Parts: sequence; C-alpha cells; structure tokens
Amino acid sequence: DFTEMMRALGYPRLISMENFHTPNFMLVSEVLLWLVKRYEPQTDIPSDVATEQDRVFFIKAVAQFMATKAHIKLNTKKLYQADGYAVKELLKITSVLYGAMNTKGVERADVSEEDSSKFKFDLGSKIADLKAVRQLASEITSKGASLYDLLGKEVELREARTESIARPLEINEAEKVMKIAIDCVLEQVQKTKDMLYNVALDEASLEAKIEKRKLELERSQKRLQTLQSVRPAFMDEYEKIEEQLQKQYSTYLEKFRNLTYLEHLVDDHRRTEQEMFE
Repeated sequence: DFTEMMRALGYPRLISMENFHTPNFMLVSEVLLWLVKRYEPQTDIPSDVATEQDRVFFIKAVAQFMATKAHIKLNTKKLYQADGYAVKELLKITSVLYGAMNTKGVERADVSEEDSSKFKFDLGSKIADLKAVRQLASEITSKGASLYDLLGKEVELREARTESIARPLEINEAEKVMKIAIDCVLEQVQKTKDMLYNVALDEASLEAKIEKRKLELERSQKRLQTLQSVRPAFMDEYEKIEEQLQKQYSTYLEKFRNLTYLEHLVDDHRRTEQEMFE
C-alpha cells in the first residue's frame, strides 16, 4: 500500500519494501522531506543528515511540523530506526495526502509518472485558508456578542445622548478640557525631551569609554612590541646549555645503540653455547 500510494502521489523514484528490510535512513529522510514539501512547499526543514545529531534534529523537526500543521502524531523512535517500523509512520502521512488527492478526483491507478510530476497539490494553502476562516468566524462571533450587548443598552444611552446633544456648549468647560489636554501633551513632550537628553548623555558616556579602551589597547600593543623586541637576560646561557644538551643526547644515542648491539651479541653467544651443550 505504501509503495502504491507513493507512486500515485508522484514520488520520482521506485520504492519496494525490500529497501526497508535493513535500516536505510537516507531513503527514509528523503521520503520524509519529499512528503513535507508535498504537504507544504514553503516549509523550511534542514535536509542535512550527515551526523547523528543532524539526524535527530531532522526527525524532531519533521515530527513537530506534522503534529502542528496536520495533527499527525509520529513515533520518532520508529522513524529513526529507518526499517519496516518506519514505513508504518510514513504511511500515516501518505494516507492523508493520498486521501486528499482522491477527494480532488484524481485516479490513483492511472496516474503516470509524467502526469504526477505535473500534478500540484498545495494543501498548505488550504490549511492557511481554513485557519483564516476560523479566525474570522471567532471574530464575527465576538463582535456580534458585543454588538448585541451594546444594542441592549441603546434605550438607556439614547436618553443620555439626546440630553447631551440638547445641552448647550459651555465655553468655560470646553476651555477647561482643552487646557487639560494641552497640559497632557506638554507633559508627554517634556518626557520625550528628557528621554532624548538621557540618550545623549549615554551616548557621550559610551564614546568616552570607547576612547578610553582605544588608548588602553594602543598602550598594550606598544608594550607587546617592546617585549617582543627585547632579548631575555639569560638567553645566551640558555642557548649554550641547549647546544651542550644536544651533544650529550647524541652521545647517549650512540652508547645506547652500542649497548643494544653488545647485548644482542651476548644473547647470540649464549644461545650458541646452549645449543652446543644440548
């Protein structure tokens, strides 16, 4: 069933169940990535599965994507096994895509490879439209409830509105309200100016710190150059001792080779005497 569904969905290569008798993670990852792209072409899932960490991240990303977008729960352990048990998990995705394709009126038995390559099934856009419709429906419901509540208060509000319209406008009261509004605006302007002043102070402080750090860096670089140009006090004595040590090491190697050769001769002599004695 899995191979037939994949062929009907337009998978570009042939698959047989013999491919899954032994773990084949490369094929499973390729099929998973193809199915995810088939489900939503705009998705961005990394296809690198070179290391074990990359494989685990890839399986988790695919499982999370299918759980959130298609509400399909996948067993990550079986997918990571990449054998016959992984086919059962892949079948969950292929069956959804295959069923959706059948609802479009596409015949699964007569679809050739060329026709399947031309067939484009963008289920992701449909899911996005469905989410948008659900959101609009919830907004319409909430707006309708609030509108119903406001219409229920219309009898009380009509009298207050009529009274407010009929009441003559008092200049003193309007002037008082305008003064309050102007004071609020001036207060906001002053707060903005204070914030800008604080930003300028912070900028000046940061510039001073940057200049101080630059001077410290220049002094450190000059000190480093000075230390690199100065020859250590005991460097001559060190070079002489190093030269003597090299000579002593050469003498040691020569004596060690001679001793090894003499021990080898002694062993040969003893072996010869033992053979003569026997």
